[in-house]
Amino acid sequence: AHLTVGIAWIGASFYFNWLENRLIRQQSVNPAIEGDLWAIHGGGFYHVQKYEVAPDELPAQLHWFKWEAYFTWFTGLALLALIFYGNANVYLLDQSVAQLAPWQGITIGVATLAISWIFYDLMCRSAFAERHLLLALIIFTYFCLLAILLCNTFSGRGAYIHVGSAIGTVMVLNVMAVIIPSQKSLVQAMQTGGERDAALGRAGLTRSRHNNYLTLPVLFIMISSHYPSTFSSSWNWLILIGIAVAGIVVRHYFNVRHLPGTKWWLLLVGAGIFVLIALMTLPESRPTLDTVKSVSIENVRSVIHERCTVCHSAAPVHTDFREAPGGIVMDTDEQINTLASRIYTTSVATRSMPIGNLSQMTEAERQLIGDWYAQLGRASQ
Repeated sequence: AHLTVGIAWIGASFYFNWLENRLIRQQSVNPAIEGDLWAIHGGGFYHVQKYEVAPDELPAQLHWFKWEAYFTWFTGLALLALIFYGNANVYLLDQSVAQLAPWQGITIGVATLAISWIFYDLMCRSAFAERHLLLALIIFTYFCLLAILLCNTFSGRGAYIHVGSAIGTVMVLNVMAVIIPSQKSLVQAMQTGGERDAALGRAGLTRSRHNNYLTLPVLFIMISSHYPSTFSSSWNWLILIGIAVAGIVVRHYFNVRHLPGTKWWLLLVGAGIFVLIALMTLPESRPTLDTVKSVSIENVRSVIHERCTVCHSAAPVHTDFREAPGGIVMDTDEQINTLASRIYTTSVATRSMPIGNLSQMTEAERQLIGDWYAQLGRASQ
């Protein structure tokens, strides 16, 4: 549900930003028309017109774009509570990062969402509101500091999802508290013949632009749990900031590419940042054969059974798992050998497992797995 309504919200946002940037703003037969655009799609022609202020009469059916945003937030909060708060010791906390009880982590997480909105809203209502670039830099700096703070408080996975949740909360409350009220003010002014609040309209436009630039960073964070090489890195906060910058730069390209002048360099900047991040997140290379120690399968089995089969077993003993996560079972030597590459990648190369290091795998045990994996490589040659 979160993915479905999120696609609907982001799709509508991208479409209207594209439409706004490509309206043909020429003198129309109707002076009330600010611009129009012809398009063809799905075997039919479409003619879209934007009014300078509003039509003389409201149409019988007026479509609002708000529920997509609201339900994206509601479903996101539900997932946050169900997965990260309901299983705080597994997904939210990492005792090697900070010694926190579940209730403390949850309190910090909820406070993060509230404080982020309050700070953002205050900045947008302050004197900085008229200085758009400075306002954007202040907001971006805040989220950078938030990323650093949370990456030193939660597990990498928990930190990323809370930065994304804070951004998503800001975006949705922009729609709920500013953009939709601005549109309602316009409709009410038409119905009563009163004056529209111009300040509310300008505020709505500013918030809409912010949402537009925040879209790609928050989209990455939504799927970041599938990329442990990012959130499990010791530089996870820097990687997150880099990906956010790249997303903002790429989004800016699509916002301005219709304007005169060369804009392709923006894509090069975004691509360059992604290349640097890819290099930063390369997994550790397989240990060299000259440095490895001889490791028996018995030694490896002992580590796996103590640190991994708490969850990855046909009969997990961890109370949060009724069955092995992802269907990955490591009960027998054959299963362990079959999963050797995956075990090495997650426990040594990316260090994303055990999740939250719940079973407290030691550095010596990770080294042992690395040496064992190197031996397997030698045996296969």
